[in-house]
Amino acid sequence: MANIMDYLDWRGDLSFEVSEFNEVDNLILSELVYVDFTDIVPPTKEGAVSLKKASKKFFERHTDEEINAHVSSTKAAPFMMRKMAGTMRFGNIRLSNYRKDINLDEQSQFCAMTVQLGDGRICVVYSGTDSTIVGWKENFNMSFLSETPGQLKAVEYLEWIASQTRLPLRLMGHSKGGNLSVYAATHTTKAIMERIEIIFSNDGPGFSASMIMQENYSHMLPKIHTIIPESSIVGLLLEHEEEYEVVESTGSGAGQHDIMSWSVLGTSLIHLSTVDGKAVLLDKTLKSWIGKMDAAEREEFVDALFGVLDEADIRTVDDLARITPAKFRELMKLSSTMDKERQDVIWDAIRKLFEEGGNAFKQKLFRK
Repeated sequence: MANIMDYLDWRGDLSFEVSEFNEVDNLILSELVYVDFTDIVPPTKEGAVSLKKASKKFFERHTDEEINAHVSSTKAAPFMMRKMAGTMRFGNIRLSNYRKDINLDEQSQFCAMTVQLGDGRICVVYSGTDSTIVGWKENFNMSFLSETPGQLKAVEYLEWIASQTRLPLRLMGHSKGGNLSVYAATHTTKAIMERIEIIFSNDGPGFSASMIMQENYSHMLPKIHTIIPESSIVGLLLEHEEEYEVVESTGSGAGQHDIMSWSVLGTSLIHLSTVDGKAVLLDKTLKSWIGKMDAAEREEFVDALFGVLDEADIRTVDDLARITPAKFRELMKLSSTMDKERQDVIWDAIRKLFEEGGNAFKQKLFRK
């Protein structure tokens, strides 16, 4: 089945004037922001760089072998960028306002940039979780915090961008980036809300029940487009008030979170009528278990889980992949003071984290 790489072959020779922005273009930009554009894309609007030039600079610094050595599913982003650079549709789009901020003290990982397609709009693109463990912890912190540092930075970033231009705005992102796009849109000023044309959350987690009851959230609801794969795990987490669109994926289980696996036909994704029954059951199970905890207990659980990783000096998913099974099992004993149920959940949570990396190593580690 075709994916966004095939779409670049099909539509790459058509400008946005000929074929307008669509949901597949949203996916491509949401994947593109995973590329590390540090010292390539400027942090302000001055000196905006074309995608073609950004791609050239990136591959002058990084080899294919180096990129492939990483375990994150988002390592495909640079190769997609290289293909984009050779198309009429994307080669001359302008990238600017790149911001990447990892703060261990705040337990936050934030990354965003703006894209000008040449169609009279500004695309504000938020990155999802990168390969850093602190980025993953921030995701877990959403289960007990009313707002995360990353969400607050998303609002500040949007308002900063809006102050520099009068053009209409599109917001988008994948995974946590989708959550940030919705959060920023619903927590900014009324004036900026009116300038936002559309918000894409691509398999992004939801929010607390109190958040989705807010007036601003209801006001922006018609502009929010949530897209999830049929076996979504991340996108069904927490609460969603908006209707979500289900799309076909060639992946399995947690692998469907990778938007490279989402099926494309023409200028749209292949839409389905409902999510897979197993995904719904998992969603209900997670919410039931988390729902039994108060905020303090959730925080204790998250701290314990990531304390195990910190004890092993694991800072990235790559670090996690390199640890030996014997050493990892030894570290798991650190949680032995907890009750059996919580130990099992920590083990399962780290198993899910491994699904972001190499399946071969994961199977070796968790072989029964």
